[in-house]
Amino acid sequence: MTEFEQLLDRVADKARTTRPWGWPSLPAPVDEATVTRAESALGFALPPHLAALYLRIGDGGFGPEYGLLPLLDSPPAGEPAAVTQYLASRKSGRKDPEWPWPEHVLPISHWGCGMYACVDCRTAEGTVLLYEPNADEADHAWYIDAPALTQWLHTWLDGTGWYEESNDGADLAPWTEFRIRTGTVRAS
Repeated sequence: MTEFEQLLDRVADKARTTRPWGWPSLPAPVDEATVTRAESALGFALPPHLAALYLRIGDGGFGPEYGLLPLLDSPPAGEPAAVTQYLASRKSGRKDPEWPWPEHVLPISHWGCGMYACVDCRTAEGTVLLYEPNADEADHAWYIDAPALTQWLHTWLDGTGWYEESNDGADLAPWTEFRIRTGTVRAS
């Protein structure tokens, strides 16, 4: 059994026994056709580990805080699905050039107060970013939560994420690619 298979088993065990706010039960996993439809709507592929979570664990409803967003359809709590949220954020960013949304950065989990955990789908390991829009400007709204989706899942399983009370005040590194990825590089 691979290290990732072992991680999936741990995630599945916790997903079956814990329920984030607003989720009455763990949704069934999605099928390959749903992943294909999601990728078609997005215009890019999901990192393999992210796709595996949706295909093998469930269509959202597990993970830190409010849990993973469903991939394509809205959850019982009424939060938009990941694909819907991405498309809306990109559209909003085009209307407000001061707050552009980076291409290929898929929101996967809502933290409340407009904050999202997002996966950079341009990276094979699925770098997890924190979007914190309560900052004074967009340049200060993006942080690296974990260099890989697997590491992000480990912090949730082990209770070591920045959001845990025991880690109050933990600083995340700024995501320095924001302006490059949004095509809004400022002259010095």
